[in-house]
Amino acid sequence: MSARFQELDWRSTPWGEISLRCRWDPTFDAEVYEIKLDDDFLMSSLFTVAEVEMVRLALAGMAGPGLDVAVGGLGLGYTAQTVLETPGVRSLIVIEALGEVIEWHERGLIPAGAALTSDERCDLTHGDFFAMLRSDVGLDPTQPGRRFHAVIVDIDHSPRHVLHSSHAEFYEPAGLQRLAGCLHPGGVFALWSNDPPDGEFIQTLSGVFTDAKAEIVSFRNPLQENAATNTVYLAHR
Repeated sequence: MSARFQELDWRSTPWGEISLRCRWDPTFDAEVYEIKLDDDFLMSSLFTVAEVEMVRLALAGMAGPGLDVAVGGLGLGYTAQTVLETPGVRSLIVIEALGEVIEWHERGLIPAGAALTSDERCDLTHGDFFAMLRSDVGLDPTQPGRRFHAVIVDIDHSPRHVLHSSHAEFYEPAGLQRLAGCLHPGGVFALWSNDPPDGEFIQTLSGVFTDAKAEIVSFRNPLQENAATNTVYLAHR
């Protein structure tokens, strides 16, 4: 790219001001894509290890073909792209609250957009993941009550650090029970978190699901010259 920094799009939304930026990072010798909400970084293409690993952990050992997967949160598309690259996946629905993010993928402003929008298995749905769970319809507006083999969520920073107060109830027993109702027996729920494992939340998960656990995913952060970690929560119905 000719410029060191470009703001590819900027929008005012009910959540705040959202922007898509692309910049050249000399440390990585690569273009870096970032999504910001006001002054808060929601996603960076520099750090995608945990998003990819979350999908691999969630779908490991699941028998295909014919796997139906739902993802809460589109972002830069790395989670969705990894799902589609997994053998045995029949369908993927990605629920994103900000229509602007879906539009960026459809317009090709985000690198993963071409692959996601051209794959017939993938449906990018504009909707509030948490509100859809609370409704009678569920996670697929075209098939009320539909169940999935895996539901993978990457929306909030952590169960304690949510982007909107309305999300907090999801991480309590009632919210998790509704999520469990969207899974086939034996299905898996996976959740990304930027915080260390939360023992209290694992106890809450264990009251609703079986085999609830937290996996720590480590990766190198060259900007800080140290190792960084994210947490992936996994639980089965």
